[in-house]
Amino acid sequence: MQKNIFILLGSNLGDRKTLLQRARRAIDNNCGKIVGMSQLYETAPWGFESEHWFINQVIQLETDLSPEHLLEKLLAIEALLGRIRTETQYSSRNIDIDLLYYNTQIIDNETLNIPHPRLHLRRFTLLPLTEIAPHFIHPLLQKSQLELLNELVDNSVVRRLGYAAN
Repeated sequence: MQKNIFILLGSNLGDRKTLLQRARRAIDNNCGKIVGMSQLYETAPWGFESEHWFINQVIQLETDLSPEHLLEKLLAIEALLGRIRTETQYSSRNIDIDLLYYNTQIIDNETLNIPHPRLHLRRFTLLPLTEIAPHFIHPLLQKSQLELLNELVDNSVVRRLGYAAN
């Protein structure tokens, strides 16, 4: 059972909290067991303009799935919750599920990049990640999440909303 798997959930359209709750349930039912969960954070869109702010959360998963199989299941959950992927990388969406880390594995191919290539640049990712795994070491950068957060130049607005209801 692999247990240092970290996933970022995000939503900026529709009933954002309910969509995150549905994503957590689907992940827990289909991918493994959620063993850690950050608070919810409301964040300004990153990389594009939108009047709709995101709610983000990082979860920690314990699973027997390979990284590739886990990604397949996460993409299926996005589709189940109404996500329609477009050519545009950054846009408003009802659900976004990003695989940040799979233990200390490094994978870089056409379908999967682990660790997530931009996680160390984003306050909306590092704040919730640092909350639940401050000392987890980034396998490429060889820095803890806390060190990455302290070195961060992204000054985006990120507001803590508190814990989610199950």
